[in-house]
Amino acid sequence: MRFGLLGTGPWAWRTHGPALAAHPGVDFAGVWGRRPEVAGRLATEFGTRAYEDADALIADVDAVAIALPPYFQARFALRAAKAGRHLLLDKPLADSVADARAVADAVAAAQVASVVFFTLRFDPGTAAWIERQAAAGDWFTGRADWYSAVFSADASPYADSPWRREKGGLWDVGPHALSVLLPVLGDAVEVHAAAGPGDLVHLTLRHDSGASSTAALTLQAPPAAAGVSVEFRGAHGRVEFPGNLSGQVPQALGRAVDALIAGGPHPCDARFGLRVTEILAAAEAALGPGPRT
Repeated sequence: MRFGLLGTGPWAWRTHGPALAAHPGVDFAGVWGRRPEVAGRLATEFGTRAYEDADALIADVDAVAIALPPYFQARFALRAAKAGRHLLLDKPLADSVADARAVADAVAAAQVASVVFFTLRFDPGTAAWIERQAAAGDWFTGRADWYSAVFSADASPYADSPWRREKGGLWDVGPHALSVLLPVLGDAVEVHAAAGPGDLVHLTLRHDSGASSTAALTLQAPPAAAGVSVEFRGAHGRVEFPGNLSGQVPQALGRAVDALIAGGPHPCDARFGLRVTEILAAAEAALGPGPRT
């Protein structure tokens, strides 16, 4: 399958580029970015071609992988879907419900395949753990806390990210939490949120299974307090998330590419990306007006 990559930021360099270049089922046909000189360097690094025009790249490929901020991702995904291209997307799908719905509707209308890269759902170890908890059922409650220190003094490569500074942990690590909670406990039928210090958001959900869950989400945790913690409690007792990804992120993205090439519906498709966006937007509305970072 001929893939084009839209985006040249750290995520494209560290994840998309290596995954697409290494995948045996992919012809990495080209890359486009808003900074042509960076697109040229990325193309050289991964043995592909830099495009000056995004629509020209879309026209030349079978599928488009997008590594752009949510606002731009939604707009380019819409253009690619309408052109009949399959979509490998990132989370969150968009920064508004209207944009996310437009993408999901365009995917359905064009009958193209879509996969949203919720990282934990494509890592072999963590995906298997999530599937086991979903199969067990009968959970009373769950918790998924993401304390990230992206903006600490020891800066992450993603610290220079305007959309992360604007939207905070709710929109950046919130999708990770929801990608674990929803398949195990069911869809959210009630959403509440409260603000903590900085961009910290405490999310509380009631699920259609009758279970409840909570999540603490931030990109501004003190480095010593950073970490991820997930657990479920129910009739089977208590289970805790086993730890870090069993593989590397580019390898997980490779499994997302596998899913896209396989075609057919996927649990992490654009429609699921829309549902996650709806929940994030409902939580943002519950926080009320005012800056969260």
